[in-house]
Amino acid sequence: MTDPMLAYRLSALEALFRQIADTRMAGLPIMNEALHVELVGFEPCPSEPELPAAASGVLVTPWFMNLVRLPLAREDELGRVGVTRRLALGRERFDFIGAHEAAIGTFDACSLFSPMFDFASQDTAVATALAVLARLREPLPEVAKDAAEQPERPARRGFLFGRSRTP
Repeated sequence: MTDPMLAYRLSALEALFRQIADTRMAGLPIMNEALHVELVGFEPCPSEPELPAAASGVLVTPWFMNLVRLPLAREDELGRVGVTRRLALGRERFDFIGAHEAAIGTFDACSLFSPMFDFASQDTAVATALAVLARLREPLPEVAKDAAEQPERPARRGFLFGRSRTP
């Protein structure tokens, strides 16, 4: 069952960007008319120290495709607007830029594509978003519990010069 707060926040995010597409962005040459606003693969983020509970996924619009981290509870931290911070998404960390919209409050975005003219259809854009999320959300490989199970790491100098410790 979907968390009602998550469903509400995602619905508000999608409605906001549909409104932006219909008003602020309407008629601009940056718009790819084959595309529309769609949220892809949003799910709760693993908790990070000092960060509120949030959901992450991809926001596809006719003018950009962004990774988005949306707090589950509204925040209005105007001091974060335009500020970059490195946040985890799956196995990786990315530079997200703080943004604020009156309808939903503060959130973080990381650009994947802009403009969107390389996408001929909504299906292609969504498939790309899903592929990005699948790659980012791959489980981490299991770490060997015993040091003897771990492969020998080359010495730093050997690594830099392409030599291993073993002949």
